[in-house]
Amino acid sequence: MSEKLFNKVLEVHIKCKDCEDRRSTIRIIVELQLTTNPVHKRDLVVRLTDDADPYFLYNLTISEEDFQSLKVQQGLLVDFSAFPQKFIDLLNLCISEQDKDSPRFLLQLSSSSQLLEHSHASLNIVETNAFKHLTHLSLKLLHGTDVDIKKYLASCLSQLKEEKQQLEQKLKRTEEDLTRQLSYTQQTLSEKSRELDKLRGEWTSHTTSLSSRHTQDLTTEREKALETQTKLQQQSEHLRRELEATHLQSTQHLQSRLTELEASNRDLTEKKYKADSTIRDMKAKLAGLEEECQRAKQQAMSLRRENGSLDQECHEKERQVNQLQTRVAVLEQEMKDKEQLVLRTKEVLEATQQQKTSVEGNVENKQLHIGKLEATVKSLSEELIKANGIIKKLQAETRALVGKIKVKNTVTVSQEKVLQETTERLHREQKELEETRQQLRRRDEEVSKLKEQLEATAQKLDESREVLKTNENVINWLNKQLNENQLARKPEPSGAFQTPPPQPLAVGGRVTGSSHMMLDSRPFAPGYPITSTLNSKHAFPLSSSQVQFKPIGCKAGPSPVDVRQGGPTAHQGPASNKENREPPGLDSKYFERRDDSIPLHGLLPNSREAPRPTLTAGPPPSKPGLHSAPSAYFPS
Repeated sequence: MSEKLFNKVLEVHIKCKDCEDRRSTIRIIVELQLTTNPVHKRDLVVRLTDDADPYFLYNLTISEEDFQSLKVQQGLLVDFSAFPQKFIDLLNLCISEQDKDSPRFLLQLSSSSQLLEHSHASLNIVETNAFKHLTHLSLKLLHGTDVDIKKYLASCLSQLKEEKQQLEQKLKRTEEDLTRQLSYTQQTLSEKSRELDKLRGEWTSHTTSLSSRHTQDLTTEREKALETQTKLQQQSEHLRRELEATHLQSTQHLQSRLTELEASNRDLTEKKYKADSTIRDMKAKLAGLEEECQRAKQQAMSLRRENGSLDQECHEKERQVNQLQTRVAVLEQEMKDKEQLVLRTKEVLEATQQQKTSVEGNVENKQLHIGKLEATVKSLSEELIKANGIIKKLQAETRALVGKIKVKNTVTVSQEKVLQETTERLHREQKELEETRQQLRRRDEEVSKLKEQLEATAQKLDESREVLKTNENVINWLNKQLNENQLARKPEPSGAFQTPPPQPLAVGGRVTGSSHMMLDSRPFAPGYPITSTLNSKHAFPLSSSQVQFKPIGCKAGPSPVDVRQGGPTAHQGPASNKENREPPGLDSKYFERRDDSIPLHGLLPNSREAPRPTLTAGPPPSKPGLHSAPSAYFPS
């Protein structure tokens, strides 16, 4: 039973006898073989192969006993169980370093013969150092025999066959999946193409209908836009006046602020001069303290030297006490004097040390205070530099204005003007920004309102079309009734008034039963009947109920005289009056004026050039004996 631990291609330096060094890529395989029969053993197998050369094969089997001898020979510090992992770690280090120009870890395959074939070789893992080449591990490999090569080739062939079978199975699966996906995509593509054709047809019809609808609406919306533009111009003028007033107030405020800033600038300059004087005083004091500190240090050093010399003299005198007993009294007095001197020097040293500590504390406090003062001075200097820059800019602007105006006494006035102009520009730009934002908001609101008005106008158009249909039906029915009444009446003898032959309404107007009722805008001669062209070849005159066309805006006058074939009648009975007053066959609601009705002149061409006739019925006749038309009123 074998377990592969490592199987990678590495770059190896090959060294042969009497040959130049060369590099080649070699596959290194590390396996761990376990044998249970007859004894439980573990063997580490290291195999070197070349993918380009199938006859290149080097083997090495390391058992636990062989590893012990290898460990002793090369001074290894790991056991057999940890050796494979350490060996693999070294190989990984070689892989990581092989792409560099000067790799630190190298793999070397060296042979004592001129060729690698049929000879022993040693695999070395070398670490290149600044001092020398260190070989971490050296393994002696044996070239494979013919039997080993055959076994290796057979194992490679079996692996290739297994890989081939796996690849063939994967290829079949992928082909089946791809054919399924292709059929599904073809079906979806055909469905989508059908849907796309439908959508294209619907879109073309929808676009044509929308273009025809919105052409009329655009004209009305343009007029409304002009009105809104005039309103906006008036509002902008009002806003301009208000902004001018606010601008004057802001300029006055800025003038007051400028005076305050000038006063603060003067105060800051005074503070700066005071701070400079205090800094100079502190620097002088600090220099005096430093000189005193140096003097105290020199005195301490001299006292220390004197103290050392006195100690030496005391030791010498103590040695000479036994020898010079005769001078004891004199020496004791001298010793007492010197001890007093030593005490005094010690006291002086202690006092100087205390003074030194106090001086050092004062120096630290002074340094901190000086740092704070320097920080304040820096901040003040920066502020003063900024103020000076602003003042220089203002002075340059004032000089330019003074050169233009050429008046020395109005320097301050010119500065104020420059400030006013700059503030006015700023306020104008801010106001323009605000105005543009407001205009954008108003335009958005106007667009939303226009959209709502478009929807309302579309609804009104639908309603007006329905009203038109009902009006056309009413007119058709009236024409039929009038024709039937004319046919039902008997012919009467002609009298003083003769009616002209029936003519189609070409001069005055024509009422048709088509979906679009067109009326000529030219006036016609009164007394001529209106003919109906609804599904009939001959035109019948209308005399029982007369319909009059009159222009819009003119007053209602006496109705034209009703002409019959029997001549005029001076006085008619109650039956005739009833016939003249009540229209036959229709309710009075169809003859009332409606607010939501559409005038007929809206459907006429050239409505601006000629007067617009309306289809109305004249009032009852004022003269006795004349028949009046019924008081029918068609919606205008």
